[in-house]
Amino acid sequence: MTDTKQPGRRKATTKDTPRLRQGVMKRGSTWSYVIRVKDPATGVSKPRWVGGFATEEAAKAARDESRVKARRGEYVDRNRITVTTYLDDWIDSHAMEIKPRTLQDYRACLRLYVTPRIGHLQVQAVRPSTITKLYRDLLTGGGRDGQPLAVATVTHLHAVLRKAFRDAVIVDEIITSNPVERAKRPRAQAPEAGTVWTVAQLRAFLATARQHRLFAFFHVAAYTGARRGELLNLRWTDVDLDGKKVTITGSTAVIGGEGVNGTTKSGRARVVAIDEETAAVLRQHRVDQAADQLHAGDSWRGVKDGYVFTTGWGEPIYPDTVTSLMTKLIAAHNQPDEGPRPKHPLPHARLHDLRHIHATTLLLSGVPVHVVAARLGHADPAITLRVYAHVIRTAETAAADIFAEAVKAA
Repeated sequence: MTDTKQPGRRKATTKDTPRLRQGVMKRGSTWSYVIRVKDPATGVSKPRWVGGFATEEAAKAARDESRVKARRGEYVDRNRITVTTYLDDWIDSHAMEIKPRTLQDYRACLRLYVTPRIGHLQVQAVRPSTITKLYRDLLTGGGRDGQPLAVATVTHLHAVLRKAFRDAVIVDEIITSNPVERAKRPRAQAPEAGTVWTVAQLRAFLATARQHRLFAFFHVAAYTGARRGELLNLRWTDVDLDGKKVTITGSTAVIGGEGVNGTTKSGRARVVAIDEETAAVLRQHRVDQAADQLHAGDSWRGVKDGYVFTTGWGEPIYPDTVTSLMTKLIAAHNQPDEGPRPKHPLPHARLHDLRHIHATTLLLSGVPVHVVAARLGHADPAITLRVYAHVIRTAETAAADIFAEAVKAA
């Protein structure tokens, strides 16, 4: 009788078969666990296998955690989606509801700071300590050429990640808790918006700007507190000179070199009252614009009741144009072509500082915070209180003196 046994083979025994002990067993070089999870739709309990643990203890710890979550109805199936894949999908799914400039900012933020460092990790493997280490690494060498990244940038990144991972919990249900919420992020004192110029300095600047064809832009910016993009988006149909009010309906930005119109920062239109002087400035500006159109003739590129602020050819103004123009006008004031230099030159200021001057002047004059918030387009007066906290404190000090004087005079 011929022996059919193959050399080097032996019969499998019970000893060679992996044994399942208390829901945990070794498979190859790693450990796995199994639990039963009830399907909320059918009520049927089914086994769920999870593997890849280096030790038996790690598998048991994960098994116990999963059992608790299964009893609470919080169990989430194993998902191998990576951070990069999830964030890309998350951005794409929100593209229609996020403003173009914000969307561009989110994409750049995640591409530069998240993908190179933790993009390869599975979303379910991200822990609060993972995010904390990410922030620490960015603060020490996450900037250009390995320079430290600004605290404000890391704080902004935290806000973006918090939104994304919150959706991973609530919307996509691939994790049970948000690791970003429990991460340790840098705390920075929010810079207070100071008064770069006094009212007298603002008046001096506008006197110089009056010689430029875009004088009305700077006057309206200072007298309404509107944002740059909001003013560049303004149409003549939004301006009621007889009623002395303008309606801010949207905003203009530049994305990838192209002008893009969108909603205001709060997403809502607002009506801003203007004074008689500002109405007069806008009337004159409209007359000057009509003269520009007459001079341009067939080359005029504007439309009837088009943009309030345009180029000499009627085209929309590129946002950076007015920003750089303000710097040039300050320089022209400090170093005029003719006549003596001013005794007190104007310090450098940004275009956005005209908005701060508007808000600060109103608050120090006793205008209620909610009124100032409405003019600025803040969605909540609490934003105004936070940004201009130092101004509020100054006004409170004055209020104490006013009350004391009122009691004395009674």
